Amino acid sequence: MKKAVRIFAALVIALAASLAVAYRASAPTPPPAGSESARRLAPGPLPVASVDRTLVDHSRATNANGDFAGAPERTLEATLWYPQGAAGPHPLLVYSHGFMSRRSENVPLAELLASHGYVVVSMDYPLTNGGAPGGPTVADAVNQPGDVRFAIDQILGWGEAERPFAGEIDADRIGALGLSLGGLTTELVSFHPRLRDPRIRAALSIAGPAAFFDERFFATADLPFLMVAGTGDAMVDFERNAATIPRKVVHGGLLAIQNASHAGFAAISDGFPLRLLDNPDSLGCFALSRNLEQRKVENPFGGLGGPEDGVVFGDRPPLPCQHGVPDRALAPGRQQMITRLAALAFFESVFSPDPGARAANDGYLRETLSRDWPEARYELASAR
Repeated sequence: MKKAVRIFAALVIALAASLAVAYRASAPTPPPAGSESARRLAPGPLPVASVDRTLVDHSRATNANGDFAGAPERTLEATLWYPQGAAGPHPLLVYSHGFMSRRSENVPLAELLASHGYVVVSMDYPLTNGGAPGGPTVADAVNQPGDVRFAIDQILGWGEAERPFAGEIDADRIGALGLSLGGLTTELVSFHPRLRDPRIRAALSIAGPAAFFDERFFATADLPFLMVAGTGDAMVDFERNAATIPRKVVHGGLLAIQNASHAGFAAISDGFPLRLLDNPDSLGCFALSRNLEQRKVENPFGGLGGPEDGVVFGDRPPLPCQHGVPDRALAPGRQQMITRLAALAFFESVFSPDPGARAANDGYLRETLSRDWPEARYELASAR
C-alpha cells in the first residue's frame, strides 16, 4: 500500500512539474525591449485602487428568465478602478463584459487605463453574466445600454462623500468599451438611434458582433469608434463582422490581430490552465453552443429594430462557431497586450487634454503599434 502511495505521489509531482514547464513555455512574447510599446505597457504614473458598489435601477425591471420569476428592479454589482489621490476631473469609461462572463473579465486593462487617470466602471449585467439567475441569456442584451446609461447617471450624480475617487468626472469625456456581447452593448449605447447615450464621446468594441449593422446605424452619432478583433475568431466571424467596420464608420477604424481568437481577449485565458489550450475558442464554442441550444432562441437580437434603425439581419443571421475552431491561435497574453495598448492609445487620442499627446497617441495606433507587433494591422475608416 505504501509503495502504491509513493508511486502515485511521484506521478502527481511529475505531472505538476510537466504542467509548470508547459505553462512557462506558453508565456506570451513581450514587445521588443526599449520599444515604444514596451514603455506603454508599463503602468502609468498614478497608483490604482478599486472599490465595489451595488447600483440599483428601480425604474426598470429584470425580466423573468428560466426558473427566475424576474424582479421589479435591475441590480448591477459594479467595480470601479480609479487613480488614487489624483484630483481630476477624470474621464469615465464604462466596460461591458461578454456573455457568460463577469465584470472582472479584463482587470489588467482596467488597471492600465486607471493608472493614466481614467475612472473605469464594469458591472455584472443581470441576465447575461455567468451566474445569472435562470442561466445566462443573450436576449437581455437589448436592456444593457440602459444599464450603461444608468451607471453613468449614478456616477455623475455622486457627491464628494459618495465618490471613492478624488475630484469629479468630466462629463465631456465619457467613453464605452466592451468584449463580445459587451462590444455589442458598446455599439448599441454609442450608435443605436433609440438606445444610444449622447454622452458617449468615444467607443471601442473588442470582437463585438456588427454584421447586422450598416452605415446608417453608425451615422447616428459623430464619434470615434475602434474595433479590435482577431482574424481567427471562431465565435464572432471576423470577415462578416469586424472586417466590415472601416467601410461603415466615419471616424476610427479596425485593428485586426492575425490569428487571434475570441476567448483569448479575456484575461482568464492567459492564466492556468487555459493558457495551455492550443485555442481557447474550443472551450468557448462548447459553452456558447450549449447555451444557445438549450435556449433555442431564433434571433435574440430581433428587438433591436430594422432597416430604419440601420439594423439588417438578412435571411440568415450569422451564427457563432459555425465554421469550426482553428487548430491553434495566437497566445492569448500577446493579443491582450496588443489590445491594452490599442485601448489606451485610442482613448488618449480622443480624451487627452494635450493636443500633442492626442496626436502622438493617434500616430502610435495607426503606425507604431503595427511596427512593434507584426501580427497587428490598423485600417482607417473609409466611409467618408
